[in-house]
Amino acid sequence: MNSMAHIVLASASPRRRQLLATLGVVFDVRPSNVNEEALPNEHPLVTQERITLDKAERCDVADLNGGGASAPRFVIACDTTVLMDGAMLNKPADEQEARAMLETLRGRTHTVNSCVVLRDPDSGERQIAHATTDVVMRNYTDEEITTYIATGDPWDKAGGYAMQHAGFHPVQSINGCPLNVIGLPLCVLRTQMQYRLPLPDPVCDSELLKLGVHCAGRSCGS
Repeated sequence: MNSMAHIVLASASPRRRQLLATLGVVFDVRPSNVNEEALPNEHPLVTQERITLDKAERCDVADLNGGGASAPRFVIACDTTVLMDGAMLNKPADEQEARAMLETLRGRTHTVNSCVVLRDPDSGERQIAHATTDVVMRNYTDEEITTYIATGDPWDKAGGYAMQHAGFHPVQSINGCPLNVIGLPLCVLRTQMQYRLPLPDPVCDSELLKLGVHCAGRSCGS
């Protein structure tokens, strides 16, 4: 990858920062403050794509000129949502909402969809891609839900859970990319980036295993 390129992650998510770092790229973190509420009668995936595009557009890169005027600049924005029975489960606002989400998901299959936008602020060009993973939750107990909520982990996560949480492990099985469930499908991102920059080094399995997951992204992203 061109070391002079300026890459900006338009997200405050520590999980996305950690996953992007496994590609061996240097990047800045500049979260975009956008309204994530759905419009009336708007389909959840339309809401998600609109929000992700807004995140990418509102990310300020005006001062990124350290590599010179010719240095390419790229903004990465991502939004991950949990879909259950056609409804979008966002980040829980409080303990009651987190409990309701986890009870709804328990022992059932839901879909996790991520929208990834790669924007070139100089040309205005944007690449939009989606990743979808079907997730089967295990039949965890009410006591496990209470213990997990007490950790404070659900608050910043769509659906109110993290599949990689060491003390909870709510997921029984998945069909699709596990990193999509965590919040950044690297296989999708690598495919988007290869058309503009040299392909990043393969994802390091040892780094991903620290998250408690294994990703096949190096093959599906080739």
